[in-house]
Parts: sequence; C-alpha cells; structure tokens
Amino acid sequence: MRRLVRWELLLLVILAVTIVINSAMSPMFLTIGNQINLFQLSIEKIIVALMMTLVIINGEIDLSVASMMGLAACAFGWLFQLGVPAGVAIPMVLALGLLGGAFNAFWITVIGMPSLVVTLAMLIGFRGMARILVEDRGITGFPEWFNALGQQPILGPLPLALLVFAVLFVILLVVLHRSGFGRKVYVIGNSAEVARYSGVAVPRVKALLFIASGFVASLAGLLYTARVSAVRGDVALGFELDIITMVLLGGVSIFGGKGTLWGVLLSILIVLNLRNGMALANITGHLQTGVIGLLLILSVLVPNLVQSARLSFRPGSAAR
Repeated sequence: MRRLVRWELLLLVILAVTIVINSAMSPMFLTIGNQINLFQLSIEKIIVALMMTLVIINGEIDLSVASMMGLAACAFGWLFQLGVPAGVAIPMVLALGLLGGAFNAFWITVIGMPSLVVTLAMLIGFRGMARILVEDRGITGFPEWFNALGQQPILGPLPLALLVFAVLFVILLVVLHRSGFGRKVYVIGNSAEVARYSGVAVPRVKALLFIASGFVASLAGLLYTARVSAVRGDVALGFELDIITMVLLGGVSIFGGKGTLWGVLLSILIVLNLRNGMALANITGHLQTGVIGLLLILSVLVPNLVQSARLSFRPGSAAR
C-alpha cells in the first residue's frame, strides 16, 4: 500500500508539471471549454479503462474491449439500416456486449484458457464481425436525438459521456475499495489458489468482471457512435493501447493484486493532458501513439526495477 501511495504522489507531480507546461504553451489550455474537450475526445477510452482496472487487479486482462466497442458501433449502424428504431437498437447492442463478455468468461472460467489468449482471439473475432456487418461502408443519418447524446451538453456544460464516466467511477470506487466483492477481486489477483482455499467463488468473480467489461465496452461504443455520428468497420481500432497504458501507469500491477482507482484516475489525467499538449505542439497522431507506447513500457518497467533494487539492498540479500 505504501508503494501505491508513493506512486500516486509521483503521478500527481507529473500531472502538475504537465499542466504547467501545457498552460505555458497555450493560454486557452485551462479554459473550461478546452478541459471538457480534453475529456470528450477520449471519453470512451477512459470509461473502458475504469472497468479494465478491476479486470487487471483480478489477475486477468481483456484485450478485446476496443474490438467490442467497434462491434457495438457497427451492430447499431447495421440494425438502424435494417429499419430497427434507434431506441430499440440501443438495448440490443448492450445485450450484445453482455453476450460478448459472457463468451470470453466461458472460455476463461469454464474451459480454463488464459484470458490473454481468449481475448486476443476475440480482439480479432469481434473486429471481423464488425467488418462483416458494415463491410467498407460508412453508416450515417442517425436520429438527431441520438447524435445529441454524444454532442450536446446534458447537465450544464457536461456531455452525457462525461456524466457516465463520473457515475461509473463512483460506483466502481465503492465496489473495489469498499465492498466484499472488491476484496475478493484483490485476493484472487494476489493468488487464485489461496482465494479458492478461502472459499471464494473464483470463477464467478472472474465471470462477472468479464461480463461487465463487455457491457461497458458496448456502452462506450454507442457513446462513440453518438459523438461522431457515423460508423465504420475500424471504429476504436487500436484503442486498447491507450486503455491498458492508463491502467498500468496508474500503479495497477500487470500481475494482479495491486492498484487503486485513484491512481488510474491520475494516470488518465496525465495521458489526456499529454495528448492535448502534443496536439497544441502540432505533434502528429503517430508520434503521440509512440509516446503512449513508451509510457506503457515505462509503467511496467519502472515499478519492477524499483522492486528489484529494493530486494538487492535489503539486509542479508548479498548473503543469499
């Protein structure tokens, strides 16, 4: 826990430095409009990152979330083109997310396959299904009320997606840090065997997390569709890089059992501010992706190096 607190303090310092630099680069940076826009351009990623936090703390990973976002968006567009009203298509797409998460959960918790293998396969599978539904077409012409959900403020200056993020953060904060289910998530992440011997229903907990992950990803796909008012087969392509980076940079161990939502919130703010700052400096999208990839490597490498250094300098380590 002390290590996590120190890591979060470091993230807070990095965030403060990033904000100062961005503010010096542009006087518009700290305006309310730019801050809302900063969230709005990546809001779907950070919504999925919240749920991904619980999955990784549990000792698993879901690489299929971005493809599920794309499949949900394409399924919505396909249903709409078939004449299904948007209000009916929305719950159908959310149900598709639940089914996708349940499909992952089946292979992981019942068959016993590693989540890395299963969700990597479905990263390809869900994306393939999305492309089959829309082929190379772009689908537009959604109802104005649906587009308004992603583009117009709902409460004051805040759009719906930002409100969804805030509500989901509070819910998952309580679940992870203030509930028995959250304690089970940590225990399983530290050692699934110990959790089983302690009477924890490990498969049930893992299954619930993957089902929830599929649902949240489909919701994010719908929000993305409403924001851009269009659907293509490559919706959310590559989003998993930013999502996993935000989680690991927040101090969540890739091996499970460690991490907090507060740390992930700080890392989300860092990534969003970095992207905004690079955009202000006219740095291209490809270079931005490279920087995020480097952050992903450092977020895994640095904690491991610190831990190794601690073990090396511990009294008696030389003798062993």
